[in-house]
Amino acid sequence: MIRTILAFIAILLIVAVIGFFALGPGMVENGQNQVVRPDTPYAPSEAAIALHEDLFVADLHADTLLWARSAARRSDRGHVDLPRMREGGMALQVFSAVTLSPSGLNYDSNTPDSDDLVLLTFAQRWPPATWNSPYARALHQAVRLSQLASQETDFALIRTRSDLQTLLDRRARGENVMGGVLAIEGLHAMEGEMANLDGLEAAGYRIMGLQHFFDNRLGGSLHGTGQGGLTEFGREVVAEMEARSIIVDVAHSSSATVEDVLDMTSRPILVSHTGFAGNCETARNISDDLMTRIAEAGGLIGVGYWDAAVCDISAAGVAAAIAYGVELVGADHVALGSDFDGAVTTSFDASQLAALTDALLAEGLSEDDIARVMGGNIRDFLLENLPID
Repeated sequence: MIRTILAFIAILLIVAVIGFFALGPGMVENGQNQVVRPDTPYAPSEAAIALHEDLFVADLHADTLLWARSAARRSDRGHVDLPRMREGGMALQVFSAVTLSPSGLNYDSNTPDSDDLVLLTFAQRWPPATWNSPYARALHQAVRLSQLASQETDFALIRTRSDLQTLLDRRARGENVMGGVLAIEGLHAMEGEMANLDGLEAAGYRIMGLQHFFDNRLGGSLHGTGQGGLTEFGREVVAEMEARSIIVDVAHSSSATVEDVLDMTSRPILVSHTGFAGNCETARNISDDLMTRIAEAGGLIGVGYWDAAVCDISAAGVAAAIAYGVELVGADHVALGSDFDGAVTTSFDASQLAALTDALLAEGLSEDDIARVMGGNIRDFLLENLPID
């Protein structure tokens, strides 16, 4: 009898372990990256479809590399993969690596002394080095994107201006090739070591966010406890990034940090995924005045698709946020910054971006301005600011 009970317990444990590894990551993502589709399905007009087909469509932020699914295959989870990018007419996606996520994960106040990614990295069978190292997690996600580019002939990793120009030339010849740029969400992944900037750069990271949901050694986060500016170490890192033509992203940085970056840099910066406070006043969005300063310095602002960024996740709501930004800072400084696969709920995924083009037409934007916002600005910004070779 005891042997029977022990055998039954062992079977239950085995089933639990199998379920943890096989089903757990997918269940987590299904709960985090949702698409809540409207009651009336999006049906872009013929004019919008025709315009969309002629656009260079690009997006500044997706966290797809965090999740245990291949971006090469169409998935029923999340928001982005290559088949859905192709269906949505996308030419380029910036893929950002998340390397630490604190418990609570709110926009008001977080500390860096918890790490909800430990269990996820273990469940997804990432290498043991990644279980407790943000730096190792960054390197692992870079490898994932590099492998995708090596395995898929219609997807290219973009590290330099010449890489991007090659992509543009191939598309001009009629090839339906897409590109990906590596970004990182928070330089806590440096683990306080300047030498680790070398490793991140060598791994292919060309856009680097200074903070994520908490203050770090570089300075204050918009969602941290101190709301401070750049530290001395942060100033050293930003100066080194500028010297190496690594693009600075302040999407989660405190207002004081953004001001410090603007005061010390000569190259334009990004806000990769955000909203405009004047359109949607939440703790996620910095002030319109600061957004205007970023644009005046040549920067680019990516508008997100989730509620805390735009207050209305419908295509019409996202288009209204974009139109607000165009009115505030000019069409040359507004772009798409979806935050797809970033633990957000949206009303469309990468396959449905023609719905956003349709909504921008309905909002009254000109075709030229739509072409800039939908990807032309990202293309031009990267051609000007990626490393030369």
